[in-house]
Amino acid sequence: MREEGRGAAEPGGSSIHVLRPGGTPVEIYRHPESAGVGDLSYDSSLIAVEHTEHGDAMHSSIRVVTLDGDTVAELDDTKGGTEELGLAVMGFAPVAGDPRLLVGHQRRGRWEPMIWNPVTGEETALALDLPGDIGADWYPDGSALLIDHSHQARSELWRYDIASGGLTRIDTPAGTVSGATARPDGSVEFLWSSAARPPEVRSTTGKVVLDPPGMKAPGSVPVTDAWVDGPGGRVHALVQRPEGDGPFPTVFDIHGGPTWHDSDSFASGTAAWVDHGFAVVRVNYRGSTGYGREWTDALKHRVGLIELEDIAAVREWAVSSGLADPARLVLSGGSWGGYLTLLGLGTQPEAWALGLAAVPVADYVTAYHDEMEALKAMDRTLLGGTPEEVPERFAASSPLTYVDQVRAPVYISAGVNDPRCPIRQVENYVRRLEERGAPHEVYRYDAGHGSLVVEERIKQVRLEIDFAQRYLPAASG
Repeated sequence: MREEGRGAAEPGGSSIHVLRPGGTPVEIYRHPESAGVGDLSYDSSLIAVEHTEHGDAMHSSIRVVTLDGDTVAELDDTKGGTEELGLAVMGFAPVAGDPRLLVGHQRRGRWEPMIWNPVTGEETALALDLPGDIGADWYPDGSALLIDHSHQARSELWRYDIASGGLTRIDTPAGTVSGATARPDGSVEFLWSSAARPPEVRSTTGKVVLDPPGMKAPGSVPVTDAWVDGPGGRVHALVQRPEGDGPFPTVFDIHGGPTWHDSDSFASGTAAWVDHGFAVVRVNYRGSTGYGREWTDALKHRVGLIELEDIAAVREWAVSSGLADPARLVLSGGSWGGYLTLLGLGTQPEAWALGLAAVPVADYVTAYHDEMEALKAMDRTLLGGTPEEVPERFAASSPLTYVDQVRAPVYISAGVNDPRCPIRQVENYVRRLEERGAPHEVYRYDAGHGSLVVEERIKQVRLEIDFAQRYLPAASG
């Protein structure tokens, strides 16, 4: 998915409104850059606003205001946009009269929490000797924090006692915790899965609180790790392989975001490919979260091309290791992953036998002019300006620039009401494929940036697998 702010994005920027019971909405904030509400204090007297008034949409600052919009305090690690250090609102203390705000910061090269009192200005650093990115939430009485520690595509939970600084590990299975909350009795409920096990809500009491309602998905195969030397450092990839001996037809399933990462968690689409005899490789390229601030922030100016360099390094490893059949390599992804798919088919035409792009950016300039305001701000940050200011960068990063070099059959799916990757720019790309007579298929559906309808999502996976089975060459030998 392409990231966006949580405020009301309008032409020319963002606005925040307050609606009191029985009243009418009152605007308390407006700015040309992206902004959004991070949280409302327990007693509803304070609002924490994440904003990018300094012009860097990748690194937010925080302003705490009253319900009338009056500023209480400001926290800006960017120093007016001169430092690439972001802040994130994690939540006010859940106690009446307690103004403490849990804030995520990047001051030590990764995401980790601190406690900030916007009324007094006091900042409290937390002694968390853990190697990866750290998220946090409050226990109900405000005396402890529930720590979510993410490292090398897995996550675990800890309890941090604020008074003593004691850190206690909470027993969770190996895999990924996608969400967790502390209960008043001290127990913790969490949403967990692994690549082999579908998601379920578990409790530290030992119970499974909730299985997926209706038909539960069958399990899949475990994931293994690959670390590959790339041009910007070691690249982490997650690999799932079907039964039998390789080399296999292999899908490189590229995640969206781009500020996101693949993890050891259940993915139904991946499981379907494995069931059909494909190996699946997921690459946490530069720009991905979870590997420190420098890895995420490396995605600047040569947008798309940087990620594809990392994907190429992993592709070479997959072939040389005997995992992947070099004649049956599929580049696939949705949203930003769909964008990288189309860009990769054009810039690496000899490398891929097939491309599957869902809700992609296909024509970067048209996409910029048609997309929502928060995404325009992100694109200006990534590319260093607008298409008029840095036309050469937009051209170098646009799949449309390289469409005439595409040799592999292409399958594209797109929502006709997509505000993030609008349909007009997809149609521009498709028209160029049609003019060349290039093999392609397009599936347009009546929704936005993807579908929430289960049957529709199943249908789309089925169409992609069918396209691959029809167009991929037979196995050699």
